[in-house]
Amino acid sequence: MYYKNNRLTFALTKLKMNDKMKEVNPKETTRAYAFESWMNAPMPMLTFFKTIDVTRLTRISKRTRLKFNMLMCWCIGRAASDIKEFYMLPVGRKLMQFDNLAVCTIVTNREGEVSSCDIPFSDNLQQFNADYLRLTKQVSESCQNHDLTDSMVIGTSALAQYEIDGAVGMYSGVFNNPFLIWGKYKRGLWKRTLTVSFQFHHTQMDGAHASRFLENLQKEIKNLEV
Repeated sequence: MYYKNNRLTFALTKLKMNDKMKEVNPKETTRAYAFESWMNAPMPMLTFFKTIDVTRLTRISKRTRLKFNMLMCWCIGRAASDIKEFYMLPVGRKLMQFDNLAVCTIVTNREGEVSSCDIPFSDNLQQFNADYLRLTKQVSESCQNHDLTDSMVIGTSALAQYEIDGAVGMYSGVFNNPFLIWGKYKRGLWKRTLTVSFQFHHTQMDGAHASRFLENLQKEIKNLEV
C-alpha cells in the first residue's frame, strides 16, 4: 500500500487555479449533516469488504490480453461514475466538488520501488486502456508520481501476488480519498473470486452509497463487453 502524502498540500495550492474543482458550502449539499458530524471525528473512515466474482474479467483478460488490473480499475470508475457522492471530497477543512473522476494505480518503477499513477477515467474502455498503458509506462520509467489534482481520485492497491482476506487502511488526516485494496483472486471449480476492501470517508458518503458502489462494481464486471 502506498499513500501520497503530498496530495493534500499540492491540491490546496491548486484550488484557486482550477475550474474543474471548486469549494462548496457543506450546508448547501446533501452532505451537510455528515460534514458536521464527521469532519472532526478522530477516525472518520469506514471500511467495507465484499467478495466479487471476477470470472468474466479473468476470461476477458486472457482472451484479449488486456491487463486484469486495468479492467478492474475501469470497472471501478464506471461503478463510481453515477454516484454523485464520489464527486465530492473533504480536502483539508473544505468540502470540494469535482467535475471528473480518476483511478489511481500503484506502479513498480524501474528502481524496484513503488510510484502512484492517476488515470483519468473515461467511459470509453479503449481510451482508458490507452491512458493506462501510457501513464503507467511513464511513471515506471521516470520514478515520478503522476497526480491529477483536478479530479476526485479513487485510490487502489493491488497486491496481486498474495492471497489476503482483507485490509484496513490507515487514517492520517492526509489521504481522505476512497481507497480499494485487493490481493490475488481465488480459483474455484467454476469461478474466480476476489475479496475487495473499500475504505471511504464518512463525510463523503454513507454506508448505503458505499454498498451501492460495490454492487455497481459487481454489475459492471458481469456486464463487461469487449
